[in-house]
This record gives sequence, structure tokens and C-alpha cells, in this order.
Amino acid sequence: MARFVCVDEYEEYALQHLDKNALDYYKSGAGDEITLGQNKTAFKRLLIRPRCLRDVSQCDASTTVLGHKVAMPVGVSPTAMQRMAHPDGECANAKAAGAMGTIFILSTLSTSSIEEVAAAAPNTIKWFQLYIYKDRDVTRQLVERAERANFKALVLTVDASLFGIRRSDVRNKFTLPPHLTLANFTNEKATDVNKSKKGSGINEYVASLFDSKITWEDVKWLKRITKLPIVLKGILTAEDAVIGADLGVAAILVSNHGARQVDTTPASIEALPEIVRAVEGRVEVYLDGGVRGGTDVFKALALGARMVWETPPVGFGPQRTGRGQEGP
Repeated sequence: MARFVCVDEYEEYALQHLDKNALDYYKSGAGDEITLGQNKTAFKRLLIRPRCLRDVSQCDASTTVLGHKVAMPVGVSPTAMQRMAHPDGECANAKAAGAMGTIFILSTLSTSSIEEVAAAAPNTIKWFQLYIYKDRDVTRQLVERAERANFKALVLTVDASLFGIRRSDVRNKFTLPPHLTLANFTNEKATDVNKSKKGSGINEYVASLFDSKITWEDVKWLKRITKLPIVLKGILTAEDAVIGADLGVAAILVSNHGARQVDTTPASIEALPEIVRAVEGRVEVYLDGGVRGGTDVFKALALGARMVWETPPVGFGPQRTGRGQEGP
């Protein structure tokens, strides 16, 4: 089969082939999806100011992220339930990240477990995305498992105490396909997402298990129970970035959760400059949201991001190719 050359081509293929329940979950945003569109159009409004007659014969895109050398400043951001797109799901994308010499972030709400991904991609640099559960022992056990599996950082999502209302998921009464579970859990937490009484199963799952009372004190608690560096994902304001830096987190991931949480928030790229200025180099700053190609990556780096993360389109790639190693 012909090799696709850009993210848009993978997405177009997915629109034609993925199950509607899965496709709507991957591509939808919150509310009227205004921010979903802004994530991409905000990049288009930024124009590159080129300088000429510079020696570009020896270009090197490699960088270091939390002390780890990576081949390029683009990593794989956490996306839930990737086996809805392909049977190998997260394992395929983790292998692909390793093949490209970059970092893979595994979602708590994955359909491949921490241990499965670690075994499938032992040489990939892996981070683990984390939510704070009402039962702190659940969170603590996830942290301990990530540490044992040689994950190198924790990515704490701070903008999802409650999940945004995504109308497609509500309309579809979204649930996981019956052959899949949330693989990081072995009890009812693994299958609760399949039980929807009146709307989105994922929203009902979050409301029942995630702690909506979390505060900055929980960041302090997380720092006490792990030696892994902590990245805060979901920061959009300078004020919150400064608080995180003051608490000693390792990095800020500027993100509006793929426009899936609160509609009409700023595009991630719009929020980036004020955060870079505010932290004054005390922590690394990353970005996800709306990145569709190399010029978008360039613009984010030019505005101060150290690393850029690719989000939902990674779910489309394995669905088309059958192998995570074949990227766009």
C-alpha cells in the first residue's frame, strides 16, 4: 500500500475506515469545538520570518529532554484507548517512537498495560501519564508500577478533574468495544468505562473515580511518593506555570487537552509565549495541540518550547499501516 506522507492523509483514511464510536472519540472536542479549530488555525496565523544565506548543510534536530537525548524534538503525547484503532495500539506506537529515537507517553486510560508496553518497547524512552484517583492507593500503585517498568517521568494531567462534554461521545453513548478493557486495572475499574446509563461512558467513569477536589497540595503529595521527575500537563496560564515551577516540577506541558476539556480556551500555541517568559528557564516547557507538520514544530520551538508532542493523529497511523513503526 502507498505510504502516506502527512498527518492529514492518515486522518482522511481513518475517517473512511474507523468505527464511528472510535472515530468520534478520537477526533471530537468539547462544546462547539471552537478551540479544536483554533488549535490548528492559530499556527496558520503565525508566519515564519526567514533569514537567508545560512549554512544548513549540517542540520541536527536532536535535543535533550529531562536529560535524555532524543533524535528530534517531537514526541508522542498520551492518547487513551489506542487499541480501538489497531490491535497493537499503544505497543505499536511505543515501538514507533523508539524507532524514531523519541519519547512515548503512555496514558493511564490505555488498552495496553504499563507492563505490556514496557515489554514491547524496552528500548524506547517511556513516560507515564497520570490522573489522581479518589482512592490515592490506586494512584500510588500506578506510580510504583511505572517506576518498576523503567518509565522515566510522570506526566500529571491537571486539567481533567472532570471531563469535558464532547457531544459526539454523549450522542454515541461512548463505551469501549466489549473485547477491550482499561488494561492498567484488573477489577471493576477496567470495565466501568463500558457501562453508560445515559451518556458518555468515559465521562461517567471519570466522575465516579477521578478526584475533583485535587489542588496544588496533591502535586506536593506526588513529589513525596516518587523520585521520578514530574511534568504538569494542561497548564495554559503564566500564573499556574509559576506555581508549578515554585513547587519543583521538572517541566510544564502547555496543553488544552486537545481542546477536549473546556471550549473557548486559548490555543496551546497562543498560551506558550507567556508561560515561557514566566518560568524564566527554571523548568523545561513543552507544547501539544494542533501540531500537524514540521512548520508547526518549528514555530513552537521558535516561541520557546523545548519539545513538541503529537496527539490524536497517532491513533490513525497504526490503523492504516498495521505497524506502529511506519509513521507519516
